[in-house]
Amino acid sequence: MRFTIAIIPGDGIGPEVTSQAKKALDAVAEAYDHIFLYKEAQIGATAIEATGNPLPKETIDICKNADAILFGAVGNEYYDNNPSAKVRPEQGLLRLRKELDLFCKIKPVKAYDNLIYNSPLKRDVIKGTDFVIFRELTGGIYFGDKEISKDEKSAYDKSFYTIDQIKRVAHLAFKAAQRRRNKITLVDKANVLATSRLWRKTIIEIAKEYPNVDVEFMFIDNAAMKMILNPKQFDVILTENLFGDIISDEASAIAGSIGLLASSSIGEKNALFEPIHGSFPKAKGKDIANPLASILSAAMLLKHLGLDEEADAIERAVEKSIALGITTKDIKRKTQTSTSTSKVGDFIADYITNQDDSNMNFRNIHMGQSTII
Repeated sequence: MRFTIAIIPGDGIGPEVTSQAKKALDAVAEAYDHIFLYKEAQIGATAIEATGNPLPKETIDICKNADAILFGAVGNEYYDNNPSAKVRPEQGLLRLRKELDLFCKIKPVKAYDNLIYNSPLKRDVIKGTDFVIFRELTGGIYFGDKEISKDEKSAYDKSFYTIDQIKRVAHLAFKAAQRRRNKITLVDKANVLATSRLWRKTIIEIAKEYPNVDVEFMFIDNAAMKMILNPKQFDVILTENLFGDIISDEASAIAGSIGLLASSSIGEKNALFEPIHGSFPKAKGKDIANPLASILSAAMLLKHLGLDEEADAIERAVEKSIALGITTKDIKRKTQTSTSTSKVGDFIADYITNQDDSNMNFRNIHMGQSTII
């Protein structure tokens, strides 16, 4: 099969981890006889430096004409430390979501048995955790009107939602729950916020169309606590933009590293896949960034294209790399030697193209030679 994939490396470690995900896709193409045509585009700080625009029109056109989009990261320390900057890297990503109408962000959260030691949470608390967060992505306080007063002594951000915005992400979440354990938790703040009360009222109505799905309602502060005390209770979490942003990062404590969490942003016509870890500028160019979240994002991309077997091959390769300790410094055991970003990518690619081989030559891995013997 033949697919066009837009590649947007972005800023910081984005290019490094995205190149490892591309290695995995190339290995899939070889092993399963597919053709992936890559179209690279700019966004964020790199785009500002090149064009003055955090989201050039060429990038929008490439994305709209692609079957799927693999995204790296946006963010740059210069802009982080300059709050008065009028043009910012993050504006590119927010505009891209708006241009492509990417209204739903999906973030799977899983506790890998071989990485439980790496989480600050107790083993018996997180073992077996497997849930997914559905976050509305184009509404709420991030996209509402915002203003700072002329004397800069006051400011406001407006949170705004419509029933239609809520419905379209809710239906995706309910359908996902039907494929999983038939449970949805709506996370809101309905005791305080009018937008949350609209969310709750709308979900109560939609739930009537899915009688086999159990629905519970939980305030955001309680949900944040329960995610740490008993994360296994969750199956599908549905929430609005701001709350989803916060709790999905909190969930990284369960996985043991934010470098393991992949995500997809879904629209009616387009879909974008990215790690949630951000640009991590301090690791840029050092070949130490964890590429697994980006590689798992590529697996989500393949599932979106209907290539489930191929996606499973990537996921098996990731699990094997974790089991064998072929990982970057952030998730290695104290007794293990860490592996570079690029060599983790090499291992994943080799494993995909040689799935019947399970004898790994660790010495060769660290010498940068073939990982299969």
